[in-house]
Amino acid sequence: MTVVSSQRRAAGPILALTIAVAFSAGAHAQPLKVEPLDIATDKGVYHFKVEVADTHATRERGLMYRKSLAGMLFDFKTAQFVSFWMKDTLIPLDMVFIGADGRIVSIARNAQPMDETPIPSGGDVKGVLELRGGRAGEIDAEPGDKVRERIFPK
Repeated sequence: MTVVSSQRRAAGPILALTIAVAFSAGAHAQPLKVEPLDIATDKGVYHFKVEVADTHATRERGLMYRKSLAGMLFDFKTAQFVSFWMKDTLIPLDMVFIGADGRIVSIARNAQPMDETPIPSGGDVKGVLELRGGRAGEIDAEPGDKVRERIFPK
C-alpha cells in the first residue's frame, strides 16, 4: 500500500496532493525502525512490533512489492485526511486509520492487492496502521478503540 493523496483543510478550498511516485520492484529501501504498538479492544490488549514509515519517501513506498508483513505504522506527524491505495501491494491488508488522540477513526478491512481504488481515512488521522488482511477482525478492533504507540498521547 502507498499513500495516494493527502488533503489538508485550510481557510479556502481543500488542497490535494497526489503522489505519483512509482518505484521499481528492484529498488533498495532503507530498513525502517521497528517499535512496539498496542491495540486495546473489548476483547483485550494486543501487542505488535511494527515498522514505522515516518518520512515522505518511506510513506510513499509503504508495503509495495512485499510478500509478507508483521505491521507497518504510517506517521503523518499532524492530523489530516488521507487516502491510500493498493497499487503494487501484493498482500491483502487491513488499514486502521488512527486519530491524533490514538483512537481508531475507521478500518478498511481486507483491502485487495493491486487495487488502485482510493481508500479514504474517513476523517483526520495522524497515523495509519497496516496489518495482515483479517487481523483487525481477529482482535475485534473497532472505531473508538485505543492504539498505544509513542506518536500518540498517553
